[in-house]
Amino acid sequence: MRDYQWLYEYCLNRFGSQAKLEGQLPQPVSDDALRALSDDRYLSLIGLRIFRAGLKHSLVDAKWPAFEEVFWGFDPQKLVLISAEHIERLMQDKRLIRHLGKLKSVPRNAQFVLDIAQEHGSFGAWIAAWPTDDITGLWTQLAKRGTQLGGLSAPRLLRMLGKDTFVPTNDVVAALSAQGIVDKVPSSLRDKAAVQEAFNTWQAQSGRPLCQLSWMLAHTVNH
Repeated sequence: MRDYQWLYEYCLNRFGSQAKLEGQLPQPVSDDALRALSDDRYLSLIGLRIFRAGLKHSLVDAKWPAFEEVFWGFDPQKLVLISAEHIERLMQDKRLIRHLGKLKSVPRNAQFVLDIAQEHGSFGAWIAAWPTDDITGLWTQLAKRGTQLGGLSAPRLLRMLGKDTFVPTNDVVAALSAQGIVDKVPSSLRDKAAVQEAFNTWQAQSGRPLCQLSWMLAHTVNH
């Protein structure tokens, strides 16, 4: 595995200057900001991530105000009480993306948010407190306890929230494969651990957040 210095120098050469490189890099939000976000906003973003999956993001985003309306501002206390009949009525609402499985995920994830909030004080407190040197462990918990948050949905959700994470996109996986770390999207615990260890090493060498390392790694793949 190549060290961080190689990664930095590769990206520096690609972008031409330190200023241009630094100007492109993403920034995670603070733990305070994660804690400050209310449970209904977390539930809304979870829903947005699920409905975006497999669809053009701009299409989903344009419809999201209607989702906010029919789901009462994503108040988890209200949404856990939704009946199957109510979901069936929503399937007739032409303002929405009428996908039964995704619509059903909303009350289920409302229960998930409430359960986490009961255990940790708030959903945001749980997200903020999770250590980034085990971010794949958070992916696993989101997939296990949430609904329709498997695969890349968990890391993509965390990226939307601003929680520091790497995302195993095609380019990132290609770069990891070139360094002999994994040869496919990490789905097994073993592969996730191998990728986490690599990112932890680069983070220790650089002091950079995972999202920046992930972005830089993706840009070592030529197109």
